[in-house]
Amino acid sequence: MIIRERPGPLELLFALRGSVLLHILPELALIFTLSAAITGWDSMVAPLKHLSSTPFALFGVALSLFLGFRNNAAYDRWWEARRLWGGLLSGVRSLAREAELFLPDTEDRHALLREARAYVHLHRCSLRGLAPDAAALRDAGHLPALTPEAAMTAMNTRLARAFQAGKLDGFGAQILSARLSDMGLAQAGAERIAGTPLPYAYSMLVYRTSWLYCLLLPFALLEGAGWLAPLFTCIVGYTFLGLAEVTEELVHPFGLTENALPLDAICRNCEISLAPHLGEPAPEPLRPVNFRLD
Repeated sequence: MIIRERPGPLELLFALRGSVLLHILPELALIFTLSAAITGWDSMVAPLKHLSSTPFALFGVALSLFLGFRNNAAYDRWWEARRLWGGLLSGVRSLAREAELFLPDTEDRHALLREARAYVHLHRCSLRGLAPDAAALRDAGHLPALTPEAAMTAMNTRLARAFQAGKLDGFGAQILSARLSDMGLAQAGAERIAGTPLPYAYSMLVYRTSWLYCLLLPFALLEGAGWLAPLFTCIVGYTFLGLAEVTEELVHPFGLTENALPLDAICRNCEISLAPHLGEPAPEPLRPVNFRLD
């Protein structure tokens, strides 16, 4: 995720970090080339049909409204994903405090919190489709499978054994079990978002309509813009295709793009919160590198 203060006018104009310009540059180059070819043919070979700008104004308004609807739907997914991971972080912190209160056995408590630490890292790797990394493997060596479900089952089993052994009373078992349930609900919500993208028909319609608009627009600009038609067409293409590209990144909030959620940083915050309860030094929080926080 890009984290930076609002830059000045010149820096904002030329900033590339966090911009989708590099992603859509080939498309813009193609649009400029086709627009320049149409303008050149009209000026130097044979006059082409000059279209009225009125239909394009109506077409542009309709396309803008549809892009805005799709962008809102994508941002809702992104924001819900952030809320779920915020709830997961809150759940891990509450689990640590409640375990301190209800689970006095140090060995069981530390083992529970290490499994919680493995759980958030395994959940992160699972959502991103990555193999468990060193942070996930550190506390997951005893698990039967390197999955967040295995870590959650291990935590639940540990609480059940502590309750059966009399190390945990009924009220404490109920509180800690409810905390695990809240964490499981957050996991299920994140998996629902990751496994249910926006309908493909939305993406197809947006890109088809944007391309059709940009390819026909030069015919409406020939009369008034002349040789500036390719420039104005590129500006319109940057607006529509750029918004479509941003939306495509927001639709996948757990990915590795610059606009995805900083899951590494959230997991590090979990480690920082658990460290005092484990008697370990807290690691440093992750900082943005070149304005990017992973």
